[in-house]
Amino acid sequence: MERSLLGGRNAPAACEPRMCESGWVCLRASTQCTDFSLGSISGDDEGRAVTKNRKKWTSLAAVLCTSAMAITAISVGSAGASAGRAGNAAHVSGPVNGGTATVDMPGYPNSLDPQEGYTLNAGEADWIVYTPLLTYAHKSGLAGTQIIPGLATALPVVTDNGTTYTLTLRKGLEYSNGTAVVASDFKFAVERALKLNWGASSFLLVIQGAGAYQSGHASTLTGITTDDATGRITIKLTSSYGAFDNVLCFPALSPVPQTTPMTVQTTHLPPGVGAYTIENIVPDVSFDLVQNPLFAKFHIPGIPLGHLNEIKVEVESNSVSAAEAVLDNQVDAFDVTGNIPPSLLGTIESRASSRFAKVIVASTDYFFLNESMAPFNNEQARIAVSYAVDRNALARLGGGFTVPDCYFVPVGIPGHPTTPCPYPSPNLAKAKALVKAANLVGTKVSVYGWSQSPGEQQVEYYASVLTSIGFKVDLKIINPSIYWSTIGNVKTAAQTGIAGQFLDFPNPGDFFLLLDARNIHPVNSDNFGNVNDPHLQATIVRLEQVPASQLASVANQWAALSVYAAQKVLAYTWGSSQLPEFLSNRINFKTAVFQPLFMDDWSSWELNS
Repeated sequence: MERSLLGGRNAPAACEPRMCESGWVCLRASTQCTDFSLGSISGDDEGRAVTKNRKKWTSLAAVLCTSAMAITAISVGSAGASAGRAGNAAHVSGPVNGGTATVDMPGYPNSLDPQEGYTLNAGEADWIVYTPLLTYAHKSGLAGTQIIPGLATALPVVTDNGTTYTLTLRKGLEYSNGTAVVASDFKFAVERALKLNWGASSFLLVIQGAGAYQSGHASTLTGITTDDATGRITIKLTSSYGAFDNVLCFPALSPVPQTTPMTVQTTHLPPGVGAYTIENIVPDVSFDLVQNPLFAKFHIPGIPLGHLNEIKVEVESNSVSAAEAVLDNQVDAFDVTGNIPPSLLGTIESRASSRFAKVIVASTDYFFLNESMAPFNNEQARIAVSYAVDRNALARLGGGFTVPDCYFVPVGIPGHPTTPCPYPSPNLAKAKALVKAANLVGTKVSVYGWSQSPGEQQVEYYASVLTSIGFKVDLKIINPSIYWSTIGNVKTAAQTGIAGQFLDFPNPGDFFLLLDARNIHPVNSDNFGNVNDPHLQATIVRLEQVPASQLASVANQWAALSVYAAQKVLAYTWGSSQLPEFLSNRINFKTAVFQPLFMDDWSSWELNS
């Protein structure tokens, strides 16, 4: 793919890593010094994009094409990755297969059951255990957003004005327990995801009959028909949905045996078709990924078999201990869902520069505002929050891994506005006046956060600001492992709290999912603020039908909707995240893939000899 710089000056003809002038970096693939101080993006030869100043990062208009559709690509940045990978640890003599790696994860996944897991740390594991009909390339950066066939023989044939998808299951597939995979297992998996109320099940409601099946008004999902003899799978949609290829890439839609119970499995997971299996599960404590020897029989193009024999994952909630363990090579990976303590960042950057990078991801950090109850059913109260909270203060508390922003669609996704934020902040006087005018002074507000740095500190700051403008705050800090299920349960009646969204797929609709009224559920809701705005809803329904190949043509309409959401303060957006890629010197950092949707690709890890 051609990579372009949006603005800038002429670069010197050639360079060596770390020998460019201030404000420039060297891309080893082109040996060019490149200016990133003017809002430019490019990539190194691992497909990484590098940025010097994230505030000035401008999205690329490049499009990744597949034979069935095109995905508007995100830009993923890795500050300092080029130099670090160029000089990976001097003692390294080359990668080897086999062995065991260890990972410290700050919190346990919401579930490892493929039809229930929907958090980032669940996806890291499930992605290489449960292969769906379609999946993403196991590559870093832009290349990792490309859709490729998984258990299907090819990308789907789309007919009937985008409402019929036809695929064929590969022949001879077996689950990790040796049971044959049949086409009807896919239909069962979709039905199971609906019955378990998978956290992103709203994406499935476009399938004909999905709503009736989920609500119990139908005994089967009528929109999917299968033929086990031929492997043919036909999916009928109620209307065209441009991102449905992406939906088929979720691990939750990976086939599972039809003997799997219609209840969430905790320690006895269903077998999958993937490079690894999940074993030795101790809930909330640890689990292991063990290489699946049967997977080598299938030779699915683009899906690696995995190099390591085993990956041992343990929960370590103390971020200082977790970071120090990787720094001292006692543990092999600091999980991307954790946060590098600011006190250690400088030490890590100096001592472990060859195995550490900050990677920019398309993401939205925000505080939800529950519009189904006081005080945030009052627009003045929501605007008061937007005036009062200082995004730069939240970014500082992020320890160098948060970039301030006010729009729900993040930088790097079509539909991110370029206009100034509607409510300049902080302006406490204006915020106090709005709360007083709305007769809301003294109103009780429950503020939810998780017991993990820096989110805990960020929500504590947020609570103090709400107190300062007149609300009576009840701060509730809870365990990260139950946080999402808690705030997503209507009985909790959470009025506001911290939340965030990492990329599920490169489409603005993926982020507006969190404000979509169709995603309000009694449990496992992702619309934590119970937002049900008629204009927002009508626009989402209309724009989501546009195929990904035509996404650029409606990017300005998505941007206008993002501005509207900011003006109405349907959620208080405060930034985007950078994630740490931090490995021990036992792992070959040069070949380790940082996948833009599933982050650390454990199947790419190799031990250094």
